[in-house]
Amino acid sequence: MRKYVLFLFVFVFLTAGCSAEKKGVEQKGSAGAALMKEKLPVTLEKAKKETGPLVTFVELGSINCVPCRMMQKVMTEVETDYKDNVKIVFYDVWTEAGKPFGAKYGINVIPTQVFLDKSGKEFFRHEGYFPKEDLDFLLKKNGVEKVKK
Repeated sequence: MRKYVLFLFVFVFLTAGCSAEKKGVEQKGSAGAALMKEKLPVTLEKAKKETGPLVTFVELGSINCVPCRMMQKVMTEVETDYKDNVKIVFYDVWTEAGKPFGAKYGINVIPTQVFLDKSGKEFFRHEGYFPKEDLDFLLKKNGVEKVKK
């Protein structure tokens, strides 16, 4: 019975994410498969011909948050798999330097992942832990391929 209660507690904690200090801010869009079907507004064929990353992956979290620390491994894998196609930016919103970015992106919880197209426009947002497989699906759906090793 104790193992079941402990498992339930850990499961709920990891799926819920950590509370952010900012409350009452309306979220742009909701996480889910419906948003993954949206295409980037900039044609990726044109963007591939230009220099720079196709997508900027903004991670808003804290080094003191368990689900945020779990996202560190995901970010490292994305950096390795996608190299110059995806730029990763991390803001620790529980620090004075990172707090303005939590307000800028209007986050409700941490971790929050915000994906920006080549022109800097947000095309997807997710709250909580974002598994690597789901992130791969999102990027592939939007035309961003892994870099061959």
